[in-house]
Amino acid sequence: MARIAVIGAGMGAMAAAARLAVAGHRVTVYERTETYGGALRRFERDGFAFDTGPGLLPLPAVYRDLFLKTGKEPLEDRVELVQVDPSARHVFADGAEVSLPNVSRAGVVAALDEALGAGAGRRWGDFLVRAREAWDRARRPLLEEPLWPNWQVLAEREPYPAVPHKRLLRTRQAGTLAEVGAWELRDPRLAALLESHALAYGLDPRTAPASTAVLPYLDHAFGTWYVRGGLRELARAVYERCLARRVEFVLGTEVTGIVDKDGRAAGVELADGTVAEAEFVVAGVPPRTLDGMVRGTALRGAGEVPPQPGAPSRLTVLLALRGGRPEGTAHRTVVHTEDRAAELDALFGTAPELPERPTVAVSRPGDPALVPDPEHEAVTLTATVPASASADPRKQADRMIAVASRAIPGLRDRLLWHEVRTPADIARVTGAEGGAVPAPAFAAAGGRLLHPANTTGLTGLFTVGGWSHPGGGLPHAGMSGALVAGLIVEGPEFRGSQ
Repeated sequence: MARIAVIGAGMGAMAAAARLAVAGHRVTVYERTETYGGALRRFERDGFAFDTGPGLLPLPAVYRDLFLKTGKEPLEDRVELVQVDPSARHVFADGAEVSLPNVSRAGVVAALDEALGAGAGRRWGDFLVRAREAWDRARRPLLEEPLWPNWQVLAEREPYPAVPHKRLLRTRQAGTLAEVGAWELRDPRLAALLESHALAYGLDPRTAPASTAVLPYLDHAFGTWYVRGGLRELARAVYERCLARRVEFVLGTEVTGIVDKDGRAAGVELADGTVAEAEFVVAGVPPRTLDGMVRGTALRGAGEVPPQPGAPSRLTVLLALRGGRPEGTAHRTVVHTEDRAAELDALFGTAPELPERPTVAVSRPGDPALVPDPEHEAVTLTATVPASASADPRKQADRMIAVASRAIPGLRDRLLWHEVRTPADIARVTGAEGGAVPAPAFAAAGGRLLHPANTTGLTGLFTVGGWSHPGGGLPHAGMSGALVAGLIVEGPEFRGSQ
């Protein structure tokens, strides 16, 4: 039985802590803020409640596995999972709208044909078949196994089976997500639908590899899920599972250093100068934060995956509305920008600010737990914005409310009050520079979208969470916890779940 210190109480860190405790280790989690959950936070006011981080759960199987492996108890015994249907409603720049049924290929094809014209559904359905092939090829090495030592193979290998396309007297295949949309979907609205999945994770579809096509496939194949009471309830359930397995939490306590004893992690140094000894240290913090904790040791060698450069952030607007949620309202609506090029230039290029009408995701859960009574509605608006955004958040919030009015008639007349959560708020909660939000790992693109391995150059020090393999997103955080626990319990020979 080893003593293990975990830095941070994010979802990946808690997933690792619960699994390590079940394996018989003594686990202590040190969290610099006063609560657990990482980005999964909740804001409450006047009887309204809102998720301020992710609002939906893809791939719930990851957390089902966590609960079964740490207590033989179904996740559904701890939280109420609700499958969202339709999975999303999309409002396009030209005014066309479509609601996509959850986990129904035939239903999606029919809905797209009706909304966008004959043939649109078939092209999207054929695309999903190719995206499934990419998922089948990449799933295990990218998500279920520790990062390969020869990770360059993943960096060079494009798992998406792009369709040959005649262009300028040459036959080419799509190498980026934008090219998939333009060459294979051949409809700007389908392309916007495709690219919105990448944009939600802060990825530029013009440079993101074709393999990012798996993002819409995951929603289609495994469904979109909501946790009754908000996703903060999932964080609570994982925290309580850790407590039940005798994981100790020390909240409001910052780790400032990692003890290096003869080239091996030997504990953590706290802000008050005390040292907590440990045989292993698991760090769920951003790379720059971790580098500041380790002095004189290179955590990543020249031949390893470097930490990803800065990623975009999120701007979230919380709306308290008078009047109940109309029956049949979609849980999630994406209102697409009218100037996609300007939006992408603002996020990933040199444009000074987002366009007047950016892409906005509108979340309307219809959950009685989030409102003071049935005569009110809690709505959350989310937009991808540059990290460390300097634009006036009030101005951006007003623009987002104007965009959301396309999805919610009479929105401004119903508005009681609103709150804004900026990249600076995300930075305070997660410690990520500028409030950057990590993207999942993807193959190809020269390894730009891979994340550093969970092992480090300091023996006994492991990394977990969105800034390490297999990257950002709630499912990936849970997977990283499983990988780190496997590497500690089984050693370097661990090759992932079977």
